[in-house]
Amino acid sequence: MSREQTYNFAPGPSTMPVSALETAAREMLDFKGSGMSVMEISHRSPLFQEVFDGAKDKLRRLLSVPDTHEILLVQGGATTQFAAIPMNLIEGGTADYAVTGNFSGKAAEEAKKYGAVHIAADTADTGHDRIPTQAELTFSPDAKYFYYCANNTIFGTEWHYVPETVAPLVCDMSSDILSQPVDVSRYGLIYAGAQKNMAPAGLTVVIADKRLAGRELPITPKILSYKTMIATDSLLNTPPCWCIYMLGLTMDWVLAQGGVEAMDALKRERAGMIYDFLDDSRLFLPHARVDARSYMNVTFRTPSAELDAEFVREAASRGLKNLKGHKLTGGLRASLYNAMPVEGAKALLDFMKEFEHRHV
Repeated sequence: MSREQTYNFAPGPSTMPVSALETAAREMLDFKGSGMSVMEISHRSPLFQEVFDGAKDKLRRLLSVPDTHEILLVQGGATTQFAAIPMNLIEGGTADYAVTGNFSGKAAEEAKKYGAVHIAADTADTGHDRIPTQAELTFSPDAKYFYYCANNTIFGTEWHYVPETVAPLVCDMSSDILSQPVDVSRYGLIYAGAQKNMAPAGLTVVIADKRLAGRELPITPKILSYKTMIATDSLLNTPPCWCIYMLGLTMDWVLAQGGVEAMDALKRERAGMIYDFLDDSRLFLPHARVDARSYMNVTFRTPSAELDAEFVREAASRGLKNLKGHKLTGGLRASLYNAMPVEGAKALLDFMKEFEHRHV
């Protein structure tokens, strides 16, 4: 089965822009006449510095990142930030965490090693099928920061508002970054694993208010210190060079499509057609409540695990890959990240209609 016959609905690593992959393929053996691959050139060379600076500049432009904030390109995945954030920001005090899914729950547990954690909201009682309202959030009077995960890939929910807080906002945007405009100035820190909307797995983007740097606990390793990484421009050690190169190519694609405003329109079109069908379906049951639905990860199921498995098998045979739900939830999940073409969503919709017709 060729790439042209395949749509990849994986939650991450996920589908990437074809133009970025084609450019990488052309430059694989000889990057800009160097006779070397990007994977071979020195991270201290002027040639790689151009790659590095270009990727950062394009990301800054797309997200309108103000001069008050620094963009860090680091390793360790989003999970490393579960520890890095409290190490740098909690100062032995208290932090507020909204637990709306698996990863925010893990982040809260990790933070307890470095200070006190107050759970500002927890939606586990309803199976994480919703996002708490502003009125439901409870805050500690002396919180060092408020933490939330903007989009929950496993449960298919997304925050459609920015919480109003006194403490600095810290947000995991791993699965919806670059899918819409963001007022970065409202955040103390934004971070995102790259493998959803930006680049291959192995790169993590951190956008930090420089005023928060320098508060790390004495035990914080240099490689996790925001102050150190800002001072060294993320080049304390060898960075994930290939991933940074791919980040730049993906940013080129986003810019060519019309930026984050265009991505916002596309995500609504893709997800909208699937949700419209689910709302009237006689077979499929959506998981997330209507006002909390994710544009990136559509979660649903049939009446039985056996039928879910049949759906996944048949879909894969038709080139609709990776529609199995997470092991924690079962069911089905279609991840519709930026690089998923509208045609992919239409192909999935057509198959869902056909599958329902045969089983109802």
